[in-house]
Amino acid sequence: MTDKDDVPEHSDAPSTEALNGEAANPDALAAAKAATAESRRLPKEIYVLVAAAFIVALGYGIIAPVLPQFAASFNFGVTAATIVVSSFAFFRFVFSPTSGRLVDSFGERRIYISGLLIVAASTAAVAFAQNYWQLLVFRGLGGIGSTMFSVSAMALIIRLAPIDARAKASSTYATAFLVGNIAGPVLGGAMAGWGMRIPFIIYAVGLLIAAIVVRIFLASTAEAGSSTKLGRARLEAAKGDPQQEVMTFRQAWSDSAYRSALLSAFVQGWSAMGIRVAIYPLFAIQALKADTAVAGLALTMFAIGNASAVTVVGRFADTYGRKPFIQWGLLVLGLTTAALAFTDAIWLFFVFSIVAGVGSGLANPAQQATVADVIGRDRKGGRVLSRYQMALDGGAIVGPIIAGAIVDRFDYSWAFLLTGLLGVLAAAFWFTGRETKPRTGRESREV
Repeated sequence: MTDKDDVPEHSDAPSTEALNGEAANPDALAAAKAATAESRRLPKEIYVLVAAAFIVALGYGIIAPVLPQFAASFNFGVTAATIVVSSFAFFRFVFSPTSGRLVDSFGERRIYISGLLIVAASTAAVAFAQNYWQLLVFRGLGGIGSTMFSVSAMALIIRLAPIDARAKASSTYATAFLVGNIAGPVLGGAMAGWGMRIPFIIYAVGLLIAAIVVRIFLASTAEAGSSTKLGRARLEAAKGDPQQEVMTFRQAWSDSAYRSALLSAFVQGWSAMGIRVAIYPLFAIQALKADTAVAGLALTMFAIGNASAVTVVGRFADTYGRKPFIQWGLLVLGLTTAALAFTDAIWLFFVFSIVAGVGSGLANPAQQATVADVIGRDRKGGRVLSRYQMALDGGAIVGPIIAGAIVDRFDYSWAFLLTGLLGVLAAAFWFTGRETKPRTGRESREV
């Protein structure tokens, strides 16, 4: 199968050849560098999404260490507790194709806000669940809203971000989530004495605040418009221009970069989303004999490692290419997760959690930027993005269920070893995927 779009998407930044040709003219070189810097500047609409992402992540981080324990409190076993975590991802998975069609039909901003409101209602219902089955259904229904705002957020970032700053935009957005994930579990662990229902109410309120932020500020920036090319692109993105060509899944699948991204997304969902949320807290409490606060701190350690990598990888992935960061990230994530199988001390658990977070942080922005490169700014990619989201959610569904069954049948070590092996295999598979952002020249990197 041949790759489509082997020629990189056009960039507004000056080419390396142009910079070399103007090197003898300091004024021209300075102007070219300024133009390159301008082409990599993120529009303010991205920062509106970043603010909303922080609010969402903070609330999610608060409930992360509490949710498995809340599910386990109904005395259905470890597997049943992990199924509650997976139910959220299952509904995301099932509804992802519909989310993609909704984004293409009604526009990103409208679907983003609707998704936030659905998750807020579902989370509030979880707080009042009276039995395991109510908890399972209420938490699962939130996955519908989650995939709506996840797919629409990715679509907005692709259409709003400059071509030469896609990894930077993805990493900035991811950093907001990570900062929230760092603070959230600590707050969630500290709230353990308040009862296991209060964190869900707090999260629901946070989602309402995020919806209000996007409704007010993204609307005002879109309506203001701009005479610049970026301003027009932002306005079109906010309105969901119906005249744009829709990229089909078949078109995307013909690209080896997209196929590789789907596999690595599945592994990321399995390990960084599923195992981390469902198994890490239970491992800390049951195997390491720690308390709830330590379980929350373990999630924070992963988020700290993730944030430390994400905050710096964006620009480098825009300059040196996507593949090296994806492959090294998956390799580090896989090996350190496997190392948890041999961990019997809390401090080692924290160390490996941090390093695993670094691996995830290296891979994720470059992986999302690769998908953005495949779609391009001038096509609607809701359907393509929804399949990418399905790969993430598929891993987050299958991972905790299989790992939970392995824990119940054997122990935690085998679950971590299997997860680590998947990371290594995904890194190796990326040798078959093309590089969508070839390494730029020295002069361009200096800007």
